[in-house]
Amino acid sequence: MTQEKIARINALGKKSRAEGLTEEEKAEQTRLRREYLDAIKGSLRSQLDSITVVDANGKETKLKEKHTKHPSES
Repeated sequence: MTQEKIARINALGKKSRAEGLTEEEKAEQTRLRREYLDAIKGSLRSQLDSITVVDANGKETKLKEKHTKHPSES
C-alpha cells in the first residue's frame, strides 16, 4: 500500500464527513479500504507464519504448520 493511496483514503474520508461523496468516490473508497485491509492482513499473516512455538518437551513447531484456514477465507 503506497503513501499516495493512504493519503487518498484519508482525503475521501475527510470529504465524506464534510460534504459527502459521489457514487464513483464511494466505490473508490471501498476499493481502497479493501486493498488496505488486505495489505494489513497479508503483513500480519507473514509475521505469524514466521513464529515458532516450542512445547514443554522442547519440540519446535512453526505456527504456519498449525494454521488452518477459517471457512470464510478463500
